[in-house]
Amino acid sequence: MGTESYEEAIAGLKKLLRERSELEPIAATKIDQITAELQTSVESKPSSPLVERMKNGFIHFKREKYEKSPALFGELAKGQSPKFMVFACSDSRVGPSHVLDFQPGEAFVVRNVANMVPPFDKTKYFGVGAAVEYAVLHLKVETIVVIGHSCCGGIKGLMSFPDDGSTSTDFIEDWVKVCLPAKNKVKAENGNIPLPELCAVCEKEAVNVSLGNLLTYPFVRDGLVKKTLSLKGGYYDFVKGAFELWGLEFGLSPSLSV
Repeated sequence: MGTESYEEAIAGLKKLLRERSELEPIAATKIDQITAELQTSVESKPSSPLVERMKNGFIHFKREKYEKSPALFGELAKGQSPKFMVFACSDSRVGPSHVLDFQPGEAFVVRNVANMVPPFDKTKYFGVGAAVEYAVLHLKVETIVVIGHSCCGGIKGLMSFPDDGSTSTDFIEDWVKVCLPAKNKVKAENGNIPLPELCAVCEKEAVNVSLGNLLTYPFVRDGLVKKTLSLKGGYYDFVKGAFELWGLEFGLSPSLSV
């Protein structure tokens, strides 16, 4: 008997109860019986392997981390105060919490295709803008890190998509054009080297473009001027098992008197 049939039967019995009150004891017993059968049916239905993977993953997390760190999770229940904001790629191979061993509450993470940060714009990309604003002004993060990685599909797309304005995707091409300056620079400086090598160079250059785009956010510039905030670029090569980190130098030119 399907779930929908059970629900229809219960609804019918409840309607009968309202119309003929003398049948209430019999109908109530039948409702309890159907409800019990429905519960058994739901519980006996086999879960998919992916559902089981998530269930077992949570059980492991709760047993090995949550229950072993009551003080940490007790503090996190009161609020968060991460020191890092991290932009990382959505690629399933490069989770920043695994790569950099961040603990819960330590990093405010934004993940998107090719770990890109678009420039300040109140009418576009406001999801990223809201995240940066919240992290800088409300969470008071001390460092923003943009992390690129090897074998990035988003960067390969950026380097491969035609330059004539034609598109074959609904979202991807418009999004990765955020780092079009990186593509143009890499192609101009590296000539006709093979595409995989161009992509490897662009994976790092796109990080620098994103760091530059962060400077278009007024509250980021303000934090840099006041030295309450720093910007870092990172690159994770999961093929070689290597990680690079570099800083963005930012300063004000001395005033000029004439």
